[in-house]
Amino acid sequence: MAPINFKFAVVAVLAGCIPSVTAAPAPASSSTDSKCRKTSVAILGAGMAGITAAQALHNASVSDFVIIEYQDRIGGRAWHGNFGSKSDGSPYVIEYGCNWIQGLGNPGGPENPVYSLAKKYHLANTYSDYDSILTYDETGYTDYTDLIDEYGTAYDKAAAKAGRLLLQNLQDQTMRAGLSIAGWNPKHGDMKRQAAEWWNWDWEAAFPPEESSFIFGVAGSNVTFNQFSDANNLVIDPRGYSAIIDGEASTFLTKNDTRLLLNTRITNITYSDHGVTVYNHDGSCVSADYAITTFSLGVLQSNSIGFSPELPLWKKESIQNFAMGTYTKIFLQFNETFWPEDTQYFLYASPTTRGYYPVWQSLSTEGFMPGSNIIFATVIGDESYRIEQQTDEETKAEAMEVLRQMFPNVTIPEPIAFTYPRWTSEPWSFGSYSNWPAGTSLLAHQNLRANAGRLWFAGEATSAEYFGFLHGAWFEGREAGAQVAALLQGRPCVQYENGRLCGERKHYATLTGTSPLSQYSLLNGWAVSSFYDSGDD
Repeated sequence: MAPINFKFAVVAVLAGCIPSVTAAPAPASSSTDSKCRKTSVAILGAGMAGITAAQALHNASVSDFVIIEYQDRIGGRAWHGNFGSKSDGSPYVIEYGCNWIQGLGNPGGPENPVYSLAKKYHLANTYSDYDSILTYDETGYTDYTDLIDEYGTAYDKAAAKAGRLLLQNLQDQTMRAGLSIAGWNPKHGDMKRQAAEWWNWDWEAAFPPEESSFIFGVAGSNVTFNQFSDANNLVIDPRGYSAIIDGEASTFLTKNDTRLLLNTRITNITYSDHGVTVYNHDGSCVSADYAITTFSLGVLQSNSIGFSPELPLWKKESIQNFAMGTYTKIFLQFNETFWPEDTQYFLYASPTTRGYYPVWQSLSTEGFMPGSNIIFATVIGDESYRIEQQTDEETKAEAMEVLRQMFPNVTIPEPIAFTYPRWTSEPWSFGSYSNWPAGTSLLAHQNLRANAGRLWFAGEATSAEYFGFLHGAWFEGREAGAQVAALLQGRPCVQYENGRLCGERKHYATLTGTSPLSQYSLLNGWAVSSFYDSGDD
């Protein structure tokens, strides 16, 4: 995802989220629980948050836990696969999911924990140079990089205002409103400006400005890129990005460890103030003192897992209020590199459709996978949903038409390999990563991460500071694991560098608006009295 230079720092707040297809009614807790496997902590999901939570338990001398994972591997949305072929016939490895280490770290300052893990496990990665870009439209190469700079100037101005709104606790806006007031408001038909905006905003958020919070959209990125650094590195390791998660798991899990249950789909969860029971598709169950769910926001929104009792209304509303984005990379390998080999990025402005195969990235460039003849495009949101409904052949034909418009003087051969994931159809994720919608408060987000009885939540979506980032999942897994360990051991507080976290997480049963009820009057254009009997007790 593309980075932006950010100009202001914000005071960050620690945070945590949830995974799984339509659920059967949850079985009531009964004598059948006595037949379930017993453990102190059930960890639901073996992605970054789940493995980090387990590691935090291990570090606190809690070894009695069980990790339940839908897939036949650990890593979650750090998901890679084989693609195409090298000269020796072996395949390349590409990342379907997270691909960048975002915000590395400054000398003498804090370091992104994911970058620390990358160094620890010698994860191959290369600096992404976002100045290495050429711009195109349907006629071929045409230079409109000045529009990228124009957006950047407006963004800096908008970001300063977003910081003031945050620090003064003022009403949120959409990112579109924030950019417009700052002087960036492209007409719908100005496709070059639309492409420049997509490059700067949509590519990072997986949502357009109209659907993103101004305050938290800016602040969420600023926390990462100001706290760590504005550098992003693309992971190109043949072991896959998940090698760092595998590496951490190996520090506390042995080969064939019976505490790791792979290929196990959770169907129902019962929970209370006394314990949690997890029921699986194969008829097995796990009874635990506590459970930490690390399901994606998309899985929680799908209602594919039954809960008994139903999750409280404040929890269900928080789950549905936040947004799960889809970010799709479309990979093509050719028998030659017909695009400029010394350039990393190519931006295309469709004459008719915003976000239509807009960003292309070369993997054949030096420092990445030279000689691979691989290039990939990225689409998000509605375009992702559209191409997920198409066949590979239909999508390939569209992508090839765009490439032939971008390079009209080149005879472009058919690709020898082609693939892309269908994220919203994956029952273990139902999307790529979360986004903070406009008008949604920090208190609403705290409800997203708050525990329900002994059922705890962790993941990138539950991180107020780092939602949408892999390091958000790391921080949330670490915190949830450490807090649950403290509760198990009778230590209500967990000591951190900047304070203590004690006991269960707070939630807000009622979220209030920003206008006092007294202002709903004829004077303010609200002629109907707000004081009436709704019929509800």
